[in-house]
Amino acid sequence: MRRINPKDFTMAKRGTSREINRQIVLTLIRTHQPLSRADLARLMDTNRANITFLINDLLDEGLVREGAMGNEVKRGRRPTYLYLNSDEACAVAVDIRATRTYLMMTDMLGNQLENVVSFPTVYEPERFSKILSEHIRKLLDRYKGISACRGIGVVVPGMTDIKTGIVLRAPALGWLNVDLLGFLRKEFENVPIHIENSGKACALSQIWETRSELHTHHDLVFVSISDGVGVGVVINGELMRGKHNTAGEFGHLPLSIDGLPCLCGANGCWEAYISNLATISRYFGKNLSQRQPLPLETANFTIEDLVKQARSGDGKALSALHLTARYLGLGLASIINAIDPSQIYLGGEITEAWDLIEPQVRDAIRERTLTKDLGETPIRIVPAIEHPRLRGAVALVTAPAFAAPKVA
Repeated sequence: MRRINPKDFTMAKRGTSREINRQIVLTLIRTHQPLSRADLARLMDTNRANITFLINDLLDEGLVREGAMGNEVKRGRRPTYLYLNSDEACAVAVDIRATRTYLMMTDMLGNQLENVVSFPTVYEPERFSKILSEHIRKLLDRYKGISACRGIGVVVPGMTDIKTGIVLRAPALGWLNVDLLGFLRKEFENVPIHIENSGKACALSQIWETRSELHTHHDLVFVSISDGVGVGVVINGELMRGKHNTAGEFGHLPLSIDGLPCLCGANGCWEAYISNLATISRYFGKNLSQRQPLPLETANFTIEDLVKQARSGDGKALSALHLTARYLGLGLASIINAIDPSQIYLGGEITEAWDLIEPQVRDAIRERTLTKDLGETPIRIVPAIEHPRLRGAVALVTAPAFAAPKVA
């Protein structure tokens, strides 16, 4: 049960129940479209008059449109199907990583409109913002211009203040209290801009997916492994943020207090053992740094290259992956013991080697979890082609229209 905070609450108004029903209608159309009014009445267990009242408002606001008509029925008129009106506007998603920054444009349902584009990440914030803005404008110009853009969602590998848009700390970028929102607003004054941590964005990407199996998981964790490690936690269907929006920073919990140095300045962080650079460092036997120029032999070597080496019989590559897998499992066990999620989602380039590393991951989880059931927590791999960070960035723009309003 959820306790009402007597010092921080919102009164339910006369229109609250109608607002909730409206969000339910939008969500049902989004998930099941095309739907007729009769379909909606059955799904919501209410009468057609109530549905017609809600739909007429949504039609007037341009959020819903009428489309094709259904098949003949024995009695009455043929049904007219309803769709979300998602084609007239777009959202831009931005995924900032330590090495490259990726952009994707979608309609308001999250359907991709253009190929994903990318450019090398520049660490100087103002210069980076100008380069990013140029790429966003190019994408929008190929569509319907800035006026069609309903929002820009940006995810960063660090801690953010979602109210001010300030990147509080992004160790992989060397950013501390960077006003990224302020820089971008200079370029896009009339476009809503949302900035979020990449791990939380990945979790959002799963909450707002329309795949039916996701609707049964109200408690989940997303672990994203790339240049760094991002973790997003969902409890009872809601993203866990904490007081300062830093909840879920499991990537910087220590596996060993005297362990490997991490970009955050501490030693022994989980990220220092399982990031892409950590795995590549293990393969070459060198402690490579994200912020220093890489040796020639490693400069263009990627985790995908390492996986190929392992599949071709390179024992050293396979050993590097297996050790990363063990550290991955140990960290996942800590998350499982703390959160007890219904499902863990795992994303990142190393998941291309899941068939090679799953046994080591599973063994480490079973070794450190507190009960047998915890050791069998389901893990679903999210392939890179699903773009979970970018999908999460899109959700920052599109999800508010479907989110349940808070009344207490």
